[in-house]
Amino acid sequence: MSTQLQQRGAAVPCASRRACRLGSSSSARSSSKPLGSAAARRQDARAAALQVVCSLNNSAGTMAPKPAKLEARETLRLALPSKGRMAEDTLQLLKDCQLSVVKPNPRQYVARISQLPGLEVWFQRATDVVRKIIYGDVDLGIVGLDMLAEIGNDDPDVIILHDALDFGQCHLALGVPMGGRFAAVNTLEELRAMPWSEQAPLRVVTGYQNIARKFFAEKGFEHVVLLSADGALEAAPAMGSADIILDLVSTGVTLRENNLKQIEGGTIMHSEGALVANRRALLERPGLLEICHELIERLEAHLTADKYYSVIANMRGESAQEVSKRLLDVPGLAGLSGPTVSPVFTRGTSGGAEPHLFAAVICVPKKQLYPAVKEIRRVGGSGVLVQPMTYIFDEEPARWTQLLETLGITADGLNIK
Repeated sequence: MSTQLQQRGAAVPCASRRACRLGSSSSARSSSKPLGSAAARRQDARAAALQVVCSLNNSAGTMAPKPAKLEARETLRLALPSKGRMAEDTLQLLKDCQLSVVKPNPRQYVARISQLPGLEVWFQRATDVVRKIIYGDVDLGIVGLDMLAEIGNDDPDVIILHDALDFGQCHLALGVPMGGRFAAVNTLEELRAMPWSEQAPLRVVTGYQNIARKFFAEKGFEHVVLLSADGALEAAPAMGSADIILDLVSTGVTLRENNLKQIEGGTIMHSEGALVANRRALLERPGLLEICHELIERLEAHLTADKYYSVIANMRGESAQEVSKRLLDVPGLAGLSGPTVSPVFTRGTSGGAEPHLFAAVICVPKKQLYPAVKEIRRVGGSGVLVQPMTYIFDEEPARWTQLLETLGITADGLNIK
């Protein structure tokens, strides 16, 4: 039993097979999209020919229609991951931005952020964070880009407010056996060129079936079976239940320890934590844009500052201008907009305060700290102090301006101070 692949990857229930089969069909209809080139026509033909035979993966199931209008409620809602490393990193980031999530009872799923009155925090599974944003049950959410791509499936009602929260970094990639018939396979082209057929298709075990469908269709694979598993995907090729895996990779150690390798062209996407929102909620719910502005501004200021150290050094020189020029002439010592130089007063021979040195303050990228300190000393610096930075506020975050452009609105009339 089979059905033509639809936009959201609707699945046909099947109790006898744990697989989603991608293969050609003589009865498949052509895509209705305009064809711009021969390559585009071939890709559309492949996508039109893909069929779903069976899937037990929830993300591939048919989704209920969205409500015609958002449900009226007095509070705004932010959904956060409820378990795992993503949940811990999310709460830590908010805490670093002086946004403390207060949950009176650890068994409750609802919490508050005292600095943002009127905003409820709802703890949800990562998949449900995306689903509830799509339907408007929550207005904002923090989730990994991989889960957003898998469950969101390019839904137009989901808008990314911040795509780089600097935690949960990983990438979605293929894991191919190191030995056997895959020993000489080191590129995606070599994998595709293997003698796959309808009788002997490429078997891929993955929890990302929507992403997998698109990837293999775009890359020209014709005979693929997608298999579902609840965990331990890396064991499937060794057991013989699958040929390769498609899963998240952080360091690659787990792949290597299970005799799997990454191949050239086999990385599907890079992922990390992201702040997302429901488009209709942004346009219709009073006060939501103001909260988004504050969240974006706090996040941007902290994440930018977290990449720098504040460096203060005593500098010998004839004047502030002369000291500034020495620093500006050295690459990497200009700071964000230039050094701040001011006189340092010491007690003179007469007992009064006299300027003998200048204090130079600059921002230095963390990765370049030690080379920068060496250069400061080389141009006459001493007593170098290094301090962490908490925030660097810009005039207006670029991501906020981009959001307004995406929504087609201006900041006029918004209560933003």
